[in-house]
Amino acid sequence: MFVLVEMTDTVRIPPWQFERKLNESIAEELNKKLANKVVYNIGLCICLYDITKLEDSYIFPGDGASHTKVHFRYVVFHPFLDEILIGQIKSCSQDGVHVSIGFFDDIIIPPESLQQPAKFDEAEQVWVWEYETEEGAHDLYMDIGEEIRFRVVDETFVDTSPTGPSSAEASTSNATEEVQKKEAPYTLVGSISEPGLGLLSWWTNS
Repeated sequence: MFVLVEMTDTVRIPPWQFERKLNESIAEELNKKLANKVVYNIGLCICLYDITKLEDSYIFPGDGASHTKVHFRYVVFHPFLDEILIGQIKSCSQDGVHVSIGFFDDIIIPPESLQQPAKFDEAEQVWVWEYETEEGAHDLYMDIGEEIRFRVVDETFVDTSPTGPSSAEASTSNATEEVQKKEAPYTLVGSISEPGLGLLSWWTNS
């Protein structure tokens, strides 16, 4: 679930922090810049693990701050494919079951990856597994707040950095485009279409 990623960055330390230890100032600046941010094709950054190397610091003309190239390792949330995770159902929609694991909410289980046969209950706004038994079908509801075990089957990174309009005509359509939902920079796709996966209450004896 969590991995250590080696990174390199140039950190700017303002003059009023020169009285502090360099390592402390750099660690604080790195966490300000990266913590709780998604790095494209890397994952969700959690916190600094350690600093492995500090290169020489430079002060450039017109800027009283120091600039130091830093080699460091960062703790990143990036589950590997086929990893089993446990989260809570945040909501349900026609697109599937939306899951949260507390600090990360952009997880979706699409309809084709649910236990089959499954149907969406419009009135309750939840997905239902129509579990077949010898006595007939039983509806097992995927209620909001229930704990769910799922397998990570795919991931999607979206470059959300700002881009300028390509032409004058584009500016007229920007207003309508901005109203549309913003894409998450990092999304996990899950699956519960195998025995043992799904709501924990399905597989535990009462």
